[in-house]
Amino acid sequence: MIDSYSKEPLVSVGILSEKKIIFELHGDYKISGFKQSFSGVYSAEVVNSKIVCQKGSERIEFAGEIFFEPDDFYTESFLLRDVTIGVKFHWERKEKQRFNGSLKLVADNNKVTVINILPVENYLVSVISSEMSSKSSTQLLKAHAIISRSWLLAQMGKSKLHEIGTKNFQNPSISEYEIIKWYDRGDHKLFDVCADDHCQRYQGITKIFSEGVRQAVSQTNGIVLTAGNEICDTRYSKSCGGISESFENVWEPVKHSYLTSVVDYKFEPENINLNFSKELNAQKWIKSNPSSYCNTSDKKILSQILLDYDQETSDFYRWKVVYTQKEISELINKKSGIDFGEIIDLVPLRRGASARIIMLKIVGTKKTLVVGKELEIRRILSTSHLYSSAIVIEKQEIANGVPQKFLIYGAGWGHGVGLCQIGAAVMAARGHMFDEILLHYFKNAKLKKIY
Repeated sequence: MIDSYSKEPLVSVGILSEKKIIFELHGDYKISGFKQSFSGVYSAEVVNSKIVCQKGSERIEFAGEIFFEPDDFYTESFLLRDVTIGVKFHWERKEKQRFNGSLKLVADNNKVTVINILPVENYLVSVISSEMSSKSSTQLLKAHAIISRSWLLAQMGKSKLHEIGTKNFQNPSISEYEIIKWYDRGDHKLFDVCADDHCQRYQGITKIFSEGVRQAVSQTNGIVLTAGNEICDTRYSKSCGGISESFENVWEPVKHSYLTSVVDYKFEPENINLNFSKELNAQKWIKSNPSSYCNTSDKKILSQILLDYDQETSDFYRWKVVYTQKEISELINKKSGIDFGEIIDLVPLRRGASARIIMLKIVGTKKTLVVGKELEIRRILSTSHLYSSAIVIEKQEIANGVPQKFLIYGAGWGHGVGLCQIGAAVMAARGHMFDEILLHYFKNAKLKKIY
């Protein structure tokens, strides 16, 4: 609820969870009940349900959790080694990362979970710098600051509902004939949000923060998108592929007036019927190259959104993947844990407003199964994540009724709901102000300063 905010809140961010971690305290940190300060390099692990921190002969034990509080937020920091970024994505890797704010270590299932606690606005400076280039245009940075803030506060509100039992995150529908799942962030019980793309990409103060990012966050301080008396659950992805998707087609079956499908341009595409319930219309859309804000090859604009590891992906608006029969049958077997035999067909049963497939029937020589929603389809059809489920599948080289090759044509990068980051960057480059950008992607929403 909007009325519940009178001042800037704190956010707790889950960074990693491992059997043993190494962390460095740079500066003076306090632990409640101890007179001395703590600094230096420590290891931490769970021993007999207690967290044990050691530095040489120094040993600290706490049942459940340990909380390190810095003397000064801005001058003190802690460093974590081997933090995984891009979990299960094609560019997954480990980094050293440095953080301001408090450090909380929690014992959970014989692992140490590392949590960073800091003010929301400081968190946002890092998120904006982690999600995109700090050299992005001012209007784009302001727009992203507002949607990142709105999303965060909306998720924190959802967590409170979850805690008191008024929100149900259970979603899988699994039977012999279908597997329908959606993946949201409702499984975080020890902290508000995680630090990876599953929530918002947050890498502490590891990234270089530009003055432009700081100003964008500062100049929009406390401003969120609202609908009624609620903060909007503002979603975003890299590229919608020309049309954004509706919320209920990707996550829980709840309609939001501000997360409906939007044509990502100033007018609808010519000579294309957007009724994607008809498969021929979806095929024409995905195989065409229509004008839209996110249809750009401008390297200067793309560099604002695509960080170094994101730029390893060059095709995102329209793309193609080719699988042999052996490759796709082994892949689906591995990702689903089900032996379908040879894959005979991949049949779209239901598409969303952006042509993203919501339900896909996999037909094999041994098994037929319906899978969904969007991310589950992307997971099953790729070693990491297929860029999008807005796909058209073509079968080739049919032998005894079994295709020997599958061509997958795709549109967009990500779930496509809400703001299209590349489209927003193009709009900003063309002179649109941050409020115009936001109200293009989030119809029926309003801007409001809540603290």
